[in-house]
Amino acid sequence: MKNPFFKNTGPYSLNFLLKNLNLKSSEFDDQVTDVKDLNSSQHKNITFFHSKKYADQAKTTKASYCITTEKLKSHLPKKCISIISEKVLLDTAVITKIFYPDSVTDDFDNTVEDINTTNFKKNVKFGKNVLIGQNVKIGSNCLIGHNSIIEKNVSIGDNCSIGSNVIIRNSLIKNNVHILDGCVIGKKGFGFFPDKNSNFRYPQIGVVIINDNTEIGCGSTIDRGSLSNTIIGKNTYLDNQIHIAHNVKIGENCIIAGQVGFAGSSTLGNNVMIGGQAGVSGHLKIGNNVQIGGGSGVIKNIPDNCRVMGYPAQNIKNFLRENKWYTKPL
Repeated sequence: MKNPFFKNTGPYSLNFLLKNLNLKSSEFDDQVTDVKDLNSSQHKNITFFHSKKYADQAKTTKASYCITTEKLKSHLPKKCISIISEKVLLDTAVITKIFYPDSVTDDFDNTVEDINTTNFKKNVKFGKNVLIGQNVKIGSNCLIGHNSIIEKNVSIGDNCSIGSNVIIRNSLIKNNVHILDGCVIGKKGFGFFPDKNSNFRYPQIGVVIINDNTEIGCGSTIDRGSLSNTIIGKNTYLDNQIHIAHNVKIGENCIIAGQVGFAGSSTLGNNVMIGGQAGVSGHLKIGNNVQIGGGSGVIKNIPDNCRVMGYPAQNIKNFLRENKWYTKPL
C-alpha cells in the first residue's frame, strides 16, 4: 500500500543505503523501493527484525532485504537477504529518514487557512477560529468546535463531530466518529534511539486510523504510527485523558476508562475492557474479551478471556487472594 501522506523519495540502490549506515557494501546492488515493517513489506522493500518475539512475522516476510542480527537471521526466508547490524533499530531509523525526509518534524502547519475561506463552509457546521490545512477531506453532516485545527493530510467521514481545541493531522477518520474537546491526534510518536551524545528521533511515517462508531474522550492523545499505523477499531469508546502511542492496534467494541496509557506497538483484541489509570507496556498482545482492573500494570501478554488486576497484572482471583485487604470495608 502506498503511503497516503508522506512522500517516498526512493528508490535507492542498496549500496547507497549501506554506505549511509557505514556498513560493508553488498554484491546484491539492487534498487530498494521502500522501507516497511515485516508484515507489510513487499519485493524490493527493506525491513528490520530486531527481536525473537517477531520470529513468526520474520518467517513470512516478503521483503527482499532485512536489517537484523547474526543470531536472528536464520528465521528469515531464503529469498530475504540479511544485512547484519549491531544497531538494528537505529540503522532502520536512518534509512527511513532517507526515504521519508519530511516525516521527522511536526512543525506547525503553515498551510492552514480560516474555514470561512474554504469550500468546507458550505457543508460543515463550525465554531469560531476553525483552521483547515491542505489535503483535507470532510464528509457530510460534520461539526467542528471552536479553535480546532484540522491540519494537512486528514480525511474525515460522514456524521462526525470534532470538539473544541482539537488538533488533527495525518489521520483517516471513518464515519460516525466523535472526538471530544482538547484531543491531539496524528502527531509524531515518542520514538528515540541513543546515538553517541545525542538522541536520534525515529521517523514516523504511519497514520492514525479511527474506524466507524468510535468516541475519543476529552484530552486524549493518539500518536501516528512509525512504520505501521495506529488503529482504533469499530465501536470502541475511549474515556478522557487516554494516551495511545505509535503503532498501537485497538480492536472492536473495546471500552477503556480514563487516564489509561498504552506504550508503543501493543495490540488489543476485541471486546476488551480496561479500568482507569491502568498501563500497558510496549510490544504486548492483549487477547479478546480481556478485562483489566483499574490501576493495573500490564507487563506481559494476556491470553483471551482473562480477568487481571494489580501490578504486575495477574489473574484477578489470585490478586484478591493475596490482597484480602482490598475487599474489606474501610
